[in-house]
Amino acid sequence: MKLGVFSVLLAQRPLPDALDYISDAGCEAVEIGCGNYTGKAHCDPDVLLKDKDALEKFKDEFEKRNLIISGLSCHGNPLHPNRKIAQENDRVMRQTILLAERLGQKRVIAFSGCPGDSDDAKYPNWVTCPWPPDYSDLLKWQWDKKVIPYWKKIALYARDHGVSMICLEMHPGFVVYNPETLLKLRNAVGKEIGANLDPSHLFWQGIDPIAAIRALKGVIYHVHAKDTKIDTYNTAINGVLDNKHYSDELHRSWIFRTVGYGHGFPFWKDFISTLRMVGYDHVLSIEHEDSLMSMSEGLNKAIKFLKEIILIEEKGKMWWA
Repeated sequence: MKLGVFSVLLAQRPLPDALDYISDAGCEAVEIGCGNYTGKAHCDPDVLLKDKDALEKFKDEFEKRNLIISGLSCHGNPLHPNRKIAQENDRVMRQTILLAERLGQKRVIAFSGCPGDSDDAKYPNWVTCPWPPDYSDLLKWQWDKKVIPYWKKIALYARDHGVSMICLEMHPGFVVYNPETLLKLRNAVGKEIGANLDPSHLFWQGIDPIAAIRALKGVIYHVHAKDTKIDTYNTAINGVLDNKHYSDELHRSWIFRTVGYGHGFPFWKDFISTLRMVGYDHVLSIEHEDSLMSMSEGLNKAIKFLKEIILIEEKGKMWWA
């Protein structure tokens, strides 16, 4: 297992400087944003697909620092009811797949997206309850008419271009937000669909990430290392559904934290060990969204924390058995 960084948190730095920072911190892998919500500060597929010299220079920046690319990310909403938004998000998704092919990468990381409530809708409509029956009817329409058809097309496109792992991040607000919905889409679409497992989005839903790892054995294609702190006082009053701005830390039911500030060593040791038990041996990609820390402090604390507990060597023989 390797320790990596989602480079979007270093978007203010040119790619060489960002990679120097990551390498000097002792990490071995980088997750690269290719557009949509992640931005494309370090990687613009439109440029790299057209300019062979730029592509070779891009690859060389990683190779000369002995860094691997853990995946190409293009988190967006290709199912958005606004056709202009959907088309652009889909275009970036397809360009990212083409770039992955050129780079010999097998993983593209994304969100599932969320449609509206009709072909004339303006905004996404995330269904969270079965009643009144309008919601159940809407959910069926979304999956049958929008979600499954779209992802079948993308899975086929990925297959045709050598991308075998579409790593969907389970995130509330999108149709895939927990293990059940991820497996529902995988069963409908195919083995290209898997998880980018980010425990921070599971914590605040009341999901145990360890149980989620076990339920998703064999379909975890990429992992984010990010924490969440549940405020027990605010949650006791208002529950976990919280639409206050992330900056209102004192009153929110939960906030994102850097690794170790939501859950301590016992959880993260169990997290890493369970990943190994289900066969995951790729990268832990640190994502920093801690509003109480600077980028540098949050990232450095996460790296130091995880370096102490990440399992790097191959398992030894059971000499005692």
